[in-house]
Amino acid sequence: MKIHLLIPLVLLLSCNYGNEEKKLTQLEEEIKMLINETEGDFALAFRSLDGDENELFLNEKESFHAASTMKTPVMIALLEQEAAGKFSLQDSVMIRNSFKSILDGSLYKMDLGVDSQEALYQRIGEKASLYELMYEMIVRSSNLATNILIEKVGAANVTQLMRELGAEDIQILRGVEDLKAYDAGLSNTTTALDMMLVMEAIARRKVVGSQNMMQILSDQHFNDLIPKYLPKEVKIAHKTGAITGVQHDAAILELPEGKKYVLVILSKNLRDEEAGKECIASVSQLIYNYVKDL
Repeated sequence: MKIHLLIPLVLLLSCNYGNEEKKLTQLEEEIKMLINETEGDFALAFRSLDGDENELFLNEKESFHAASTMKTPVMIALLEQEAAGKFSLQDSVMIRNSFKSILDGSLYKMDLGVDSQEALYQRIGEKASLYELMYEMIVRSSNLATNILIEKVGAANVTQLMRELGAEDIQILRGVEDLKAYDAGLSNTTTALDMMLVMEAIARRKVVGSQNMMQILSDQHFNDLIPKYLPKEVKIAHKTGAITGVQHDAAILELPEGKKYVLVILSKNLRDEEAGKECIASVSQLIYNYVKDL
């Protein structure tokens, strides 16, 4: 009798698995349709954090200019080094606008009209805590704060830390607006897969200070990509990145009922950046609807 009861149970589980696989395939087709309608190159990495191993990857190992998404690895390195006793995030440092190019050591300054957090420029010559700079680096994507902090932790140390997290291809080489290095082809790069692994490590509390980082990422000022079409009750901790022709977003999301997932969408070679941003927001909405209905 037990054997007879087991047969329909196995059939039911098999049917459910088949339905979920079909839904994921349909999701992938819908995402590809959106991407194909937008001129540019995209990569995506999605993984559920609920133990059901639902995931979807598109061009996940293709290399992209990291833009400001590299600021999350810098934040991880800051908290790791603080935990190792190298400094306290309450320590004060001088706000300055003079940095060394990684190409030849020559000095360069940030363009005052480019940085997204121009308020810091009004405080050059004053002091700020490492924590304040870290917060501005993430929430307002301050390039000035980033350059001060990346010199503090060391770009090579950030990359090595990413290797320890299993991110094999991400490269953190330098700060922002090092034009000599950029012209020589020396730029920070990432893949969607690696950035997903970075965000997943934070979400799963595998790195020092994960809870603090989640709160900072949740205060993100720029919300017109992954969060754009999602309900306000969805908790989103994320970091965007943008340069000419490039729009990125890397996020940890939690639905009101507790479902969690990580989503990273990268783009490059965008002819119409607004269309690229709209594509990213729409893809995010598709994935949200998929997770909600699981």
